[in-house]
Amino acid sequence: MKLSRTLLCLLTCAIGSVAFAQSPVGLWKTVDDATGKEKAVIRISEAGGIFTGKIEKLLDSAKQDAKCDECTDSRKGQPILGLTIIRNIKKSESHWDGGDILDAANGKIYRARLTLSEDNKKLDVRGYMGTPMFGRTQTWLRLE
Repeated sequence: MKLSRTLLCLLTCAIGSVAFAQSPVGLWKTVDDATGKEKAVIRISEAGGIFTGKIEKLLDSAKQDAKCDECTDSRKGQPILGLTIIRNIKKSESHWDGGDILDAANGKIYRARLTLSEDNKKLDVRGYMGTPMFGRTQTWLRLE
């Protein structure tokens, strides 16, 4: 009886860690899809089934004090470091979507879709207008 309880406990823990691993929650290094240059570290977090992403670190030392001057919403003039760029994302069937992503370089806001790689080490972040077919994708790399 003790052995089956122990096995059940181990199985429950294993399932829990797999479920967590199947999530975009964590730290991600962004890589510019046009230049291949690493740009920032984003922390994606989840609260109540809603995922958000915040710029935790800028990798270009010249941009540490930059502000989102091109933003057109409440983020206008806010420091880019610490800025929430992903909002209102929810889990869908095989991806996360329903929210938006801000391109802090030009202030434009796009609908967003996040898709994890099978090994959970890469996150395809697609920003688009209208349908996902009309957009572009960056692949972010998991740091944590």
